[in-house]
This record gives sequence, structure tokens and C-alpha cells, in this order.
Amino acid sequence: MSLRGHVRLRLLLDDDIAFGPGKADLLEAIRQAGSISAAAKVLDMSYRRAWMLVETMNSCFESPLVKSAKGGSGGGGAEVTPEGLALLREFRGMEREVAQVVNAHLPAFARQARKPRRRAAKS
Repeated sequence: MSLRGHVRLRLLLDDDIAFGPGKADLLEAIRQAGSISAAAKVLDMSYRRAWMLVETMNSCFESPLVKSAKGGSGGGGAEVTPEGLALLREFRGMEREVAQVVNAHLPAFARQARKPRRRAAKS
């Protein structure tokens, strides 16, 4: 058993979570799948939930992070905007930096962590 750090970074704008790991994952899935619906399926979430997350992101920033086209005969689709891609890269960088800081401080906690109990030998 070893002590590990795990931090979930969330960026808040007033009462909204403007950006976090789930929204970053959703942007990556939209970029790869080309639609909110397909991205929701990849992430095993409802279309409604994915759409609400996109709406929150788009309302929290000056420029939309995702642009979508309504469905129809040609089909719909969505794309992550250049602003969305830039914020996604920035967020992933922040996550890496936060993880490095946490890992740098873990040894102090590990020294004080309770040692695993030894199991009694079976007779």
C-alpha cells in the first residue's frame, strides 16, 4: 500500500463549474467524434447531460468553446473552436503542474502515513 495524491481541478465562475476534468474530456471527445451526441456515447453520458455541459462552458467564456450545427438531412455536428482547443491545452497543462506539486509534497505525508497492518498468518 502506498500513499498517492489525486487532485481534481475545477475552475469556478460564480456558481458554475466553468471548466474541469469532465468538461475537458467532453471537449476531447467532441473533437474526435465530431458531434455532441457521439461524444456523449463515447463517454457513456446522456446527450442532455453533454449538451448542458457544453452550454455551461459556452456561457462562461467570451467565445464559445464548441460550435454545433443542427441535425437534418446532412446531419448535425459539432466542433471545438480554436478558443476551446487553446483552453483545453491550458487546462491539461494546469493538471500536470498541479500533479507535480502534489507529488513533490507527498513524501512528507508518506513519512507520517499509517503503515499497513500485517495480516495474521493462517493456521
